[in-house]
Amino acid sequence: MDQDFFGDMCRPTMARPLLGLTVLVVEDSRYACDAMQLMCIRSGARIRRADCLASARRHLAVYRPSAVIVDMGLPDGSGADLLSEMRIASPRVSVILATSGDPFAEKVAIAAGADGFLAKPLASLAAFQNAILAELPPDRRPNGPRSVETVEIAPDPVAYRDDLAHAADLLDPLPEGAEVDYVARFLSGVARSAEDTALGPPVARLRHLLAERLTERIAI
Repeated sequence: MDQDFFGDMCRPTMARPLLGLTVLVVEDSRYACDAMQLMCIRSGARIRRADCLASARRHLAVYRPSAVIVDMGLPDGSGADLLSEMRIASPRVSVILATSGDPFAEKVAIAAGADGFLAKPLASLAAFQNAILAELPPDRRPNGPRSVETVEIAPDPVAYRDDLAHAADLLDPLPEGAEVDYVARFLSGVARSAEDTALGPPVARLRHLLAERLTERIAI
């Protein structure tokens, strides 16, 4: 089981304020996960990844990370379900954060049990560090003022192409119902994270079309 070890070599510093922490990222997008991995590395934290609710639950049954960041839209359900479970778990994870590109997801995440919310695209190292540090006990934070790098994080473009290839695989053969809606939401989130303005409008139209078709199917 992961336990935060704060010896002389593992205490947080001004330059690496998350040193000694382990962050579990529950995220289905490789591009978004790559951004958080870079932020963790710059901050001194270790990172583990789960790409769905089932994988996250298996991980949490064995390990206890210092912080968990949960994407609200996952292939096997809503991140809100995992947030609710972690809120009442004992012992409780010190920091529970949610992330999404949907501006309406923040209220849902906080109501479900998240301590804070990270809006996509994730590019600010300062916002990432502050969201975690704000929920940590004082003895786990670096002492004194700290200077934060202002450089924006740039994830690997290959990870973005991997996300697009993954979406293409999910659409061949064309799935139905909730699976199609998931692919549309996944693509919308990936486009927002990568700030791909060309991909955004077609995906938005696809989501609208899917919503109409699903409503028609229910009516039938």
